[in-house]
Amino acid sequence: MDKLRVLIADDSQMIRFEISTLLEELGAEIVGEAENGQQAVELYQQLKPDLVTLDIIMPEKDGITALKEILAINPTAKVIMVSAMGDKKSLLTCLSAGAFDFIEKPFVAEKVKHTINNLLKVLNK
Repeated sequence: MDKLRVLIADDSQMIRFEISTLLEELGAEIVGEAENGQQAVELYQQLKPDLVTLDIIMPEKDGITALKEILAINPTAKVIMVSAMGDKKSLLTCLSAGAFDFIEKPFVAEKVKHTINNLLKVLNK
């Protein structure tokens, strides 16, 4: 089975560390990290990862804008949005804009695992 190649975008270094730790435990390879939405779009073009995790609220370019730009580059891109629990409206906006799923902060390892397993089924990895 190929490793899932992941790009993590979050303005918090601690959150990026938490996500990378969880995903590496699930066998994923972290191919890049972005501190804002603009970096996420640029790194997506360079790295062409299997999955992008995008925080919704980031400097320079928010996650929703970055999601739309990534999907404009590759309509089949797999993006999981990451957000605090109180942001349901934004999460629904992301899902309707084409996000694969979302993970709420603080992270629940089982929810992250479930979401990644669903993605792996879709990608046949």
